[in-house]
Amino acid sequence: MAVRIDGKALAAQVKARVRSEVGTLSRPPGLAVILVGDDPASAVYVRGKEADCAECGIRSFPHRLPADTPEETLLELVRQLNEDDAVDGILCQLPLPPHLDADLVIHTIRPDKDVDCFHPFNVGQMSIGRPAFLPCTPAGVMEMLRYYQIPTAGKRCVVLGRSNIVGKPMAMLLTQADGTVTLCHSRTPDMEALTREADILVSAVGRPGLVTAEMVKEGAAVIDVAMNRGPDGKLCGDVDFAAVEPKASYITPVPGGVGPMTRAMLMCNLLTAAKKHGA
Repeated sequence: MAVRIDGKALAAQVKARVRSEVGTLSRPPGLAVILVGDDPASAVYVRGKEADCAECGIRSFPHRLPADTPEETLLELVRQLNEDDAVDGILCQLPLPPHLDADLVIHTIRPDKDVDCFHPFNVGQMSIGRPAFLPCTPAGVMEMLRYYQIPTAGKRCVVLGRSNIVGKPMAMLLTQADGTVTLCHSRTPDMEALTREADILVSAVGRPGLVTAEMVKEGAAVIDVAMNRGPDGKLCGDVDFAAVEPKASYITPVPGGVGPMTRAMLMCNLLTAAKKHGA
């Protein structure tokens, strides 16, 4: 039976370390959070990040804009926050309404305030192993692997999903940790043959029940990044948890696994940004 990786408990430890270090700074770090529109899921995520800030002694500057906000209005807000010395990090909650260009907004955020690590400059720095920040979800996964002493060097690692937010950077970080990495996606033939070889299997597709027990190697560490709603309305990941748990050595539950760590690593990035800004 697999060890359940407790992301909630580990995230609490990470945030406690951040809070302790924040207490040594000359001023508290500041996070500006932009929410455009009234998407319920986005609103929940934003409230969670604001709660994390309060827990870590970080100032939160919320900016809630109507769904019909013109693009130039949003960009001008970002430019103002770029120049605000009280703001160390800028987070624009995605997805944005369809008339807004998310890439343009991300590119407008100053790289030293891009605590999501979405800006091309920061992605490039990460790709050559010289990151200012790390993308929060993949960084959270790597922290889990380190804490639970799950080795990556020389191990076969398979990542399902090639998104810019999770899949691609996850593959980069596992490679930099000396894993032998295969990145799978919708065009990958015989994906199950690859997943059955994985010592570490990370799924970030967004399809409930995608990963079955037959796809998992005996004793593999299974990391479920996805957050879906099942037919019963309950939160679930990509992994058939009940079937895979007896076969794996380690497994993340959904919820309570990767999600809390994603938020905790955002706090780490914000602390890093504040230090770079002389706090």
